[in-house]
Amino acid sequence: MPNIIDTITTADGSCTVHLLTPNGHEARVPWPGVVMYPDAGGLRDTFQHMAAKLASYGYTVLLPDVYYRSGDWAPFDMATVFGDESERKRLFGMIGTLTPDKVASDARAFFNYLSDRPEVSGERFGVCGYCMGGRISLLVAGRVPDRVAAAASFHGGGLVTDAADSPHLLAHRMTATIYVGGAQDDASFTTDDAEQLDKALTAAQVPHTIEWYPARHGFAVPDNAPYDEAAAERHWTAMTEVFAAALPR
Repeated sequence: MPNIIDTITTADGSCTVHLLTPNGHEARVPWPGVVMYPDAGGLRDTFQHMAAKLASYGYTVLLPDVYYRSGDWAPFDMATVFGDESERKRLFGMIGTLTPDKVASDARAFFNYLSDRPEVSGERFGVCGYCMGGRISLLVAGRVPDRVAAAASFHGGGLVTDAADSPHLLAHRMTATIYVGGAQDDASFTTDDAEQLDKALTAAQVPHTIEWYPARHGFAVPDNAPYDEAAAERHWTAMTEVFAAALPR
């Protein structure tokens, strides 16, 4: 897939992004835009491959370095990061830089960039994310509702919390179609969390689907230890069906 590396000026600096588009003859026409938010490990080769696969379904995909505020940061080894105390501390420190306000500000810059690209059609977009990125996707759907037509979260954590900035509390602001794919036995998104999220979205009359995958947290990301090929393929089908319905060509 064509992969353009660019920078987007945000309120806090310059964010490196990858812009991936479909191959072949059809790539010459504009496509609906999607922002793909990575998991806690951030931008890396695995997500470039995932963004390319999503682009192959007929989308212009923006993959941002969400940790750009941390400068030229060293990539994480997802096989060992959570067992290495110093690396785990570094990871959570970087996660902490992504406050809801900063996430929303970045998203507006991403959407404005997509609006200006000749490869992109429309003024409303899709967002998708994994783990941490799944939470970001729902936050963006609630914080920037006028620009998000569909949001998909896969093994997303922290979608329902007791904090004032919990994504589920933004349901009344959402205008997007919401899809949530939960992992089994996931302490970061439990069956009780799913029930609360469902109630919030239903009360707000937000079209949504919450489904459970018979796989562990991390099932959709190839360099995660719990990666599950069958669950990953199911997630591609689910996500592209949601985007196809919400992001008309």
